[in-house]
Amino acid sequence: MDWDSIERDLDARGYATTGPILRSRECAELIALYPDRERFRSRVVMERHRYGVGEYKYFARPMPSIVEQLRTELYRKLVPTAERWAGRMRSREAYPKTLSAFLKICAAREQTKPTPLILRYEAGGYNCLHQDLYGEVAFPLQFTCALSRRGRDFEGGELLLVEQRPRAQSRGEAIALDEGEGIIFANRYRPAAGTRGFHRVNMRHGVSTVTSGVRYAMGVIFHDAS
Repeated sequence: MDWDSIERDLDARGYATTGPILRSRECAELIALYPDRERFRSRVVMERHRYGVGEYKYFARPMPSIVEQLRTELYRKLVPTAERWAGRMRSREAYPKTLSAFLKICAAREQTKPTPLILRYEAGGYNCLHQDLYGEVAFPLQFTCALSRRGRDFEGGELLLVEQRPRAQSRGEAIALDEGEGIIFANRYRPAAGTRGFHRVNMRHGVSTVTSGVRYAMGVIFHDAS
């Protein structure tokens, strides 16, 4: 992964695509886990909560090794951006160098439930704009990877990112991810440069309507839930 380019894109836009990060076989193995109740700690049907149309499941511990590895290594590489953003937004938040140390901070605030998940949408499914916050402790970035092949398994279902800019209309992006491709993005706020220095921009994300087929994706959130 080109981390210099990723950091530039994160600073400029609040998100960065990674290109292919998982092989087809790895995507298929993760999808194959979805029916196995023992691998997940909970299932959420979006319609019941007016989150959208679809469902997702949070992994139970122990999580698949590839999910653990991605979560651990991505966190380590994203700490410099998280610290830089905190400084620009005049925040006192500090992030330890390792995921294990960060999860101890989560646990001290009674956030102990793992948050990586798999999402499933059939035709007509979508996800409303939201932020993935599960308690007082939150890491400012998260990762999503498409597990299904666009044009073969599904159509539609673009990732939506919306900036709610101060004293201005909101700005949106629609990003089409294909099988194995990932994206890193702000899960709540990002710093944006203005005429008087940096200011805080609110970010939300969702998924546009899947027009055909079935779309699977994996989300990696770095803070645990209460």
